[in-house]
Amino acid sequence: MGLQQDVKVKVLVDVAEALATSLNLEKSLSSILKILADTLEMQRGTITLVDPKTNELHIEIAHGLTQKEKERGRYKIGEGITGKVVGSGQAMVIPDITAEPLFLDRTQARQNLMERKFAFLCVPIKAGNRVIGALSVDHLFKGEISYEEDVNLLTIIAAMVGQAVKLRELAEAENIKLRRELSGKYKFDNIVFSSPLMEAVLDAAVQVAESSATVLLRGASGTGKELIAAAIHYASPRANRPFIKVACAALPENLLESELFGYERGAFTGAMERKIGRFEAADTGTIFLDEIGDLTPSTQVKLLRVLQEREFNRLGGNQTIKVDVRVICATHRDLEKMVKENKFREDLFYRINVFPVKLPLLCDRKEDIPLLADHFIGKYNKLNKKKIKGLTRAALDRLLAYDWPGNVRELENAIERAVVLCRRDLIGPPELPAGLSSRIEVETPAVGATLPEVVAAVEKQRIEEALAKYKSQRKAAKALGLTERILGYKVKKYKL
Repeated sequence: MGLQQDVKVKVLVDVAEALATSLNLEKSLSSILKILADTLEMQRGTITLVDPKTNELHIEIAHGLTQKEKERGRYKIGEGITGKVVGSGQAMVIPDITAEPLFLDRTQARQNLMERKFAFLCVPIKAGNRVIGALSVDHLFKGEISYEEDVNLLTIIAAMVGQAVKLRELAEAENIKLRRELSGKYKFDNIVFSSPLMEAVLDAAVQVAESSATVLLRGASGTGKELIAAAIHYASPRANRPFIKVACAALPENLLESELFGYERGAFTGAMERKIGRFEAADTGTIFLDEIGDLTPSTQVKLLRVLQEREFNRLGGNQTIKVDVRVICATHRDLEKMVKENKFREDLFYRINVFPVKLPLLCDRKEDIPLLADHFIGKYNKLNKKKIKGLTRAALDRLLAYDWPGNVRELENAIERAVVLCRRDLIGPPELPAGLSSRIEVETPAVGATLPEVVAAVEKQRIEEALAKYKSQRKAAKALGLTERILGYKVKKYKL
């Protein structure tokens, strides 16, 4: 039927954009068939792929077919026109499918063709040297005309589809490898603990993992919220789907919304092309929203819509995007207090607080410290190619005596530093951070010491603990009930 050059160029540009702007291959292929329908006057179209398990052809994506018709479209290689195209790797054009004995109409979508005739064009889809499927279209019969230009256009599009399918295969292979590594790293069995408090956390996490319920992980910074979120995902039915992490507190207010929901080309200055948001990237999988208490009011409204309706719009766009996403949130903030102060939406709070899990402070689960320390020594031995066997008794006592305001993250940092510094088989007190050592190194007054000497020793110890915990004289003074001036005087007095 002959296509003008500008029309062909537009079709190819539209097809390339459809493949580039969505991470979901099925959505991209559906968009391609719609483009062909609008351009080639196509009545029906299919993208048929080879099933590597059965070596049969099945319709992956169809335009103009019902679901039942699509399900009926299965062929063996070499069977019918589509099977012959895949078997030979050569395109075929059937000007009138009603007169073609090879045409099987396995889908039964063309049973009323006596009134209208259709031509059928089918080209192979290749990935490298392999034929992996076929792209076929049929449109109204136009008489004795050449379909060469149409076939050439379809061949180019089929090559683009083949490349996209190949990339998906490579991505899936890489994802399988990565997920095996991640599922091993993040599975519940690999979470180090012995305390009853953490056992209760793990029991709750295991219980909720099998569902799609929204989870709210609560706890101070460094308690392991991200680790638990990942373990929930990889223990869930969505384990083989995306796990997308968003650090809400790390993103500037003007970028957070576009990162979560994406944006259309021209949505704002610098938006040169469409960008997929994190929710769209997490479709069929899990999204982890860390520090959700830092969301702006406008973003809270949009998040509420996603949780209620499972849909959203990209920034600057009118198209409604539907997603199937499991949401796991985390926060160290007092959300109930924020709700009362109108800093956090009450309706959103109830939406995310479906299954709350509270992570304990490390100082409340000190029986886990020896196990965690041993785990981190092993981890950083590998990274630094060392063979440190463990901790001396004195070093372990210091770890157990410290309150760990930074929780597990602070403990890991302390052990990493100790492994780097250690030149012996066992980590001793000298390799530990000074803030940990100070609490234990206070000398207890000898028997018979005067009351002022005892008071001074206790005072010095309390000041050292506060300085190590709060990392600033202002905060330490407030915690001790002193003014900064008096605390400064005592720091000089005790030469701290």
